[in-house]
Amino acid sequence: MRPKLTLKQIARELDVSISTVSKALKDSPEIGEDTKQKIKAFAKLYNYKPNNIALSLKNRKTKTIGIIIPEIVHYFFTTVISGVEQVANEKGYNVIVCLSNNSFDREVLNLDLLANGSTDGFILSLAKETMQKEDYHHLTEVINQGMPVVLFDRVVDEVHCDKVIIDDIIGAKKAVEHLIETGCKKIGILTTVDYVSVGKLRTRGYIEALEENDYPVDEDLILKIEDMENSEKEIGEFLKTRDVDGLFAVNEQFAVSAIGALRRQGRNVPEDVSVVGFTDGELSKNFIPSLTTVSQHGTRMGAEAAHLLIDKLERKPDEVESYKTVIVETSLVRRESTKN
Repeated sequence: MRPKLTLKQIARELDVSISTVSKALKDSPEIGEDTKQKIKAFAKLYNYKPNNIALSLKNRKTKTIGIIIPEIVHYFFTTVISGVEQVANEKGYNVIVCLSNNSFDREVLNLDLLANGSTDGFILSLAKETMQKEDYHHLTEVINQGMPVVLFDRVVDEVHCDKVIIDDIIGAKKAVEHLIETGCKKIGILTTVDYVSVGKLRTRGYIEALEENDYPVDEDLILKIEDMENSEKEIGEFLKTRDVDGLFAVNEQFAVSAIGALRRQGRNVPEDVSVVGFTDGELSKNFIPSLTTVSQHGTRMGAEAAHLLIDKLERKPDEVESYKTVIVETSLVRRESTKN
């Protein structure tokens, strides 16, 4: 393998100083145009690449953003990553993605790894176990060390940082109100346990929508799921004994599992039971019947998170520290799983 060309070697070959080479490659006006072109042509000919690690050590900047997500199976998180990458690339930043797998320990390890000189800041959605433990010391420590953090989707008040969220309550109300408008009288919900912030808020929206429309809130029609791996079985058992004609699921996976269970039980969607999900991923679009759902606009959430983080990274040292919460509006996407 050919040794990597250095600034020192270019300077020696062209009989100029290392400083001249560095400034020429950065297009500095201090260097004459002829000298600039000669140095750039030589660097290009020999495929010179700057040593980004050395630059980051010198400048204390890696120009890299770390993203930590709880799971990769949800299409929503892939859209958020896409939004982050689009903005980051436009601004000259790289992106590293890590997976916590909803584990507190894994989230802490990822944060420690990336905070050790690999990244300048983080965009993160909290692991389910982190919210269950209510232990956010790892985030607080990183922020106190001067590394900015932006939380998205799963956020908590205890961590003081920038945040990007949707209004989960309003999104849930849109779903339930659509079921009411299409004639559903007995509406159930498939949700998460309360320590998962988004599930708790979406359940609250479900209850508020029922109350505002003078529908009774029947606790027997609320299924709170903790074990995602066995959720399909749990949903099937729940629906066997509930005579619902409308169903709101707080994520795409629950909604699709519910439609499968209803079919196996001889009930048709939407003729017998209308189903509304949450997220609007590829599964919602391509499932049969296609799924009416609340769109979170993940790509926009990712873009907003990237803007917030990069603004923090590039702010002047004397600027007063302040935090923003950006709320991305949801929208209801009507498809075949509910009546017209």
